[in-house]
Amino acid sequence: MSRLFGTDGVRGVANRDLTAQLALDLSVAAAHVLGSAAVAPGSADGFPGASRRRPVAVVGRDPRASGEFLEAVVVGALASAGVDVRRVGVLPTPGVAYLLAATEADFGVVISASHNPMPDNGIKFFARGGLKLDDVVEDAIEAAIAQPAERPVGADVGRIVDVADSVTRYVEHVTSTVSTSLAGLTIVVDCAEGAASLTAPAAFSAAGADVVAIHNEPDGLNINEGCGSTHLASLQRAVVEHDADAGFALDGDADRCLAVDASGRVVDGDQLLAILALAQRDAGTLRDDTVVATVMSNIGFMIALRDAGITVVQAKVGDRYVLEEMRTGGFALGGEQSGHLIMSDYATTGDGLLAALHVAARMASTGHTLAHLAGVMTKYPQTLINVPDVDKARASSDVLVAAAVRDAEEELGSSGRVLLRPSGTEALVRVMVEAESSHRAEAVAQRLADVVKASLAL
Repeated sequence: MSRLFGTDGVRGVANRDLTAQLALDLSVAAAHVLGSAAVAPGSADGFPGASRRRPVAVVGRDPRASGEFLEAVVVGALASAGVDVRRVGVLPTPGVAYLLAATEADFGVVISASHNPMPDNGIKFFARGGLKLDDVVEDAIEAAIAQPAERPVGADVGRIVDVADSVTRYVEHVTSTVSTSLAGLTIVVDCAEGAASLTAPAAFSAAGADVVAIHNEPDGLNINEGCGSTHLASLQRAVVEHDADAGFALDGDADRCLAVDASGRVVDGDQLLAILALAQRDAGTLRDDTVVATVMSNIGFMIALRDAGITVVQAKVGDRYVLEEMRTGGFALGGEQSGHLIMSDYATTGDGLLAALHVAARMASTGHTLAHLAGVMTKYPQTLINVPDVDKARASSDVLVAAAVRDAEEELGSSGRVLLRPSGTEALVRVMVEAESSHRAEAVAQRLADVVKASLAL
């Protein structure tokens, strides 16, 4: 039986893979695993009639149509398991994590499929303090699904309270982290018809920027549709049309962002991370002068930070692995090329809006354009080829593949990089090559892909 949890919760097509029954079972299991520590006597603040300390959960979602029925199921299931629920409604994933930590609730639930298409949805859990779950806890929740569950009655059932000021509280939090006014900057914000459609324009306005908001009218069906961090064309056009200083694109649950400079050129997660790293180094808040990135980070990023005297720790691909390295080393900053940017002094998970505000603040404080700031690193051309229908388990041990990788690395020397990575979900191997020119990167990558296909064919 395959594992229920993926790299970021449980996802699938809503009402086909992620059904109401599965949502109910997951929520009851999570209530028993994550709520088991909250049994000490005490008050249950905000929940009338509570006679003892019950587990408390914060539940939020993005605006997908399917989120409406899934939210109803999750909230009802948690209450039926004796959990008091703070329902925060449509709110970015990092906003839910923030309110969970700020209110000292026991765990949180976010109903979202992030940047996925509208028919998909997902359920992800946060532990006390707004932290993502590790594999052991996720496995415990899976195991608990099959176990008989206690059903409280009478005064022991959970109570449900709607948190009316959740948007305001989150906006106040993210804007409080920025000390530089954004007055004089015109910023375009692409809200992806998602969870940040209210919070992102409000936060940039509160920070002093002139804001042009696009894709901020979600109807439950249009989330991520031709917009957001996975579709930047409309943001590029809007930045140029409005003669804006910069644009920022969030995804459906706003835990990642990418940017566009004044000329319409894309600024990716590596470049944004480099900007934030230098800002924190200059402010003296970059702990141990170290940043956590992933093995997919561009070699130009590595070179630029090395030249700036900043150490880069590389984690496996996935924001959860970046977070693990950050927590292990006590580091303040980490992120991915895809735009998951984590600032642990202010957030417990990736926060696209928070990162965008701090990049804009760096522009304001230095007087430099986004293009100038992003120019701290030179992006090396990168070619990625997915090789399907191969035995990915042998990718790291096959002699011919290993020899081909060595030859490619010797050919590229210090001016390039090779990475072979088995897919986590499919029967394919990803071949990534960076070089000083696109032509060279493509040629080396294709040569390696041919060896992988020939040597590892199923």
